[in-house]
Amino acid sequence: MALEVFDEAEQLATEDRDIWHNKGMCHLYLKQYEKSLECFEAANSIQRHESTYMQMGRVYRLMGKDEEALNIYMEALEICPENAELLTTIGLLFLKLGNNTKAFEFLGNSLTYDPKNAKTILAAGSIIQDNQDMDVALVKYRVAAVQTPNSAQLWNNIGMCFFGKGNTAINLQPTYARAYTYLALALSKLEDFENSCAAYDKALELSDDYFTHLNYAITLYTNDEIEKARKHFAKFDSLFKRQAEDNAEIDPDVRIQADLLRKALA
Repeated sequence: MALEVFDEAEQLATEDRDIWHNKGMCHLYLKQYEKSLECFEAANSIQRHESTYMQMGRVYRLMGKDEEALNIYMEALEICPENAELLTTIGLLFLKLGNNTKAFEFLGNSLTYDPKNAKTILAAGSIIQDNQDMDVALVKYRVAAVQTPNSAQLWNNIGMCFFGKGNTAINLQPTYARAYTYLALALSKLEDFENSCAAYDKALELSDDYFTHLNYAITLYTNDEIEKARKHFAKFDSLFKRQAEDNAEIDPDVRIQADLLRKALA
């Protein structure tokens, strides 16, 4: 057992911070959170390190003690004030605790050091979006879309922005078909069926994609457009079989959704 090995190593080198840190990780994986914290604190008492602080914060959050986690992260800033990941973590925690002003401050600081971090941009954009400044939020999302074009959460936020602006014009990535598919999904969730269909149609103009046909069929089915749903599902089936024959990597969720819809349309 790894923990026993580290216990033996500790007897030989009691002032080795790495041993204490690794013992803390073992206790963490065993969900022995109090013992884990004791080991991390021992490691930091020998020599402070950002990785140990990050794990301590993680433990406190697993224990449901967000305030304590925040205190640990703030202490970590003393030794690594330019750590973008840490700044983002603090920003997200402030956001969870309902302090949007402080959250935006730390997320903004993080973007100073890592301006293309999609997770940070998404969080900052959501705060801007909550303040009803949709155009500024969309500018932020434009950067994130380049980094993580397949993020459903990102495109859902973009859809919410356009919904808030009262239109569905899209110019973030005018030639990226999946962008319109994700926008269509977001609009569908917002029960904007007409504009959702328009976004699907635009996506299919750019690319005859099995993923788009499947989601279009699902949206049509849930809005009682059964015959149109069958048409797009048949197109999905044809394209999907071709993709599978080419031994392309297939998302298992696609198979699950397809099987469910096939039964529903039978």
